[in-house]
Amino acid sequence: MIQTFSSTIRRKEMDAVLTCMVDEKLGPGELNAKLIQTVKEFTGCDGAVAFRSPAIAFSYIAKALDLAAGASVMVSALAPAWHYTAIKNLGFNPLVLDVNENDGLVTAESVQEGVKNGGRVLLLHETMGILPNLEEILAIGLPVIEDISHSFGAVLPESREEEGEQAQQASKNGLPKKAGMAGLYSILGLEANDTVTAGGGAILITPKRREWIVLKKFTDEAPETDILPDMNSALGFIQMKEFNRNEEIRKSLYAIFYKALQSGKNKTFARQDGEFSTVWSFPVILNGSFKDAKQYASRKEIEIRPAYEKTVISVLSEDEQSNYIHAKSLSLRCVLFPLYPRLGSESATKIAKVLGTLP
Repeated sequence: MIQTFSSTIRRKEMDAVLTCMVDEKLGPGELNAKLIQTVKEFTGCDGAVAFRSPAIAFSYIAKALDLAAGASVMVSALAPAWHYTAIKNLGFNPLVLDVNENDGLVTAESVQEGVKNGGRVLLLHETMGILPNLEEILAIGLPVIEDISHSFGAVLPESREEEGEQAQQASKNGLPKKAGMAGLYSILGLEANDTVTAGGGAILITPKRREWIVLKKFTDEAPETDILPDMNSALGFIQMKEFNRNEEIRKSLYAIFYKALQSGKNKTFARQDGEFSTVWSFPVILNGSFKDAKQYASRKEIEIRPAYEKTVISVLSEDEQSNYIHAKSLSLRCVLFPLYPRLGSESATKIAKVLGTLP
């Protein structure tokens, strides 16, 4: 059976972790610092901190923003469920937004509606590696926190105006402006099925110096139990180094699968910024039922999963779900097919055939 997800961990990643164990460098230390430096070089950000979970990273952002108790934080109905629970656990109000049915992302219009309903901050998940219209969303003028766990490495369209010290920093480093560099803060999840994995954890990224100075006051006082250990950092560091290689393989597989899907009656999400996107998985929006598709794929020894089984909408009641028409529809009709660097040509060919004949 070809599993929907599989680690991109190779021998060199395993060696890095084993070296950590042999040297007894288990807690936060040198490798955590190396991971942070690599992220800074890759993105051009001003500062970053590696934490043990995305929820912990968000808690430090809330401190830096000095969010008042009960403040409404807007999230996508199709964002990971931890968005909703982390916001509630910190004493804030999760304000859920519906999505665009063509790409599964929140829009500037839905954010503006959220602001009318009391939204003060947007936790923006860039689902499936697709970038929303950040220019329109940022123009609304409220604090935006990017979740780039799927979109890490995606490049913002060049048409977007560059301004201020962030642009100067990117220019100085000779880097294109990347996902995570548009909002006030960004969270890069390092969980098992994220684009970059450390077996768990998250990196809190601060694009600009002004916000980094504020955040650093809090992170400098963080207890060691909040900081990512060196064992995880070792894995994350090698994954970062291998990112471009892995992403090239993912994009090649995506092109094969996309072409195969065109011959069938199902579809995938629109990627108007295709060349700028990151490939996280291969979502298919079914024309028929999930049950039929799953049975058909299983007969061909391919595992598929609901794309949004552990998202915000999944933790809402049936009555609440009815308020998010597009998100509800996609949660019922969208599935994930296997797409990862270790897939191999034989498995890729088998998946492509199924995509073209899927009921």
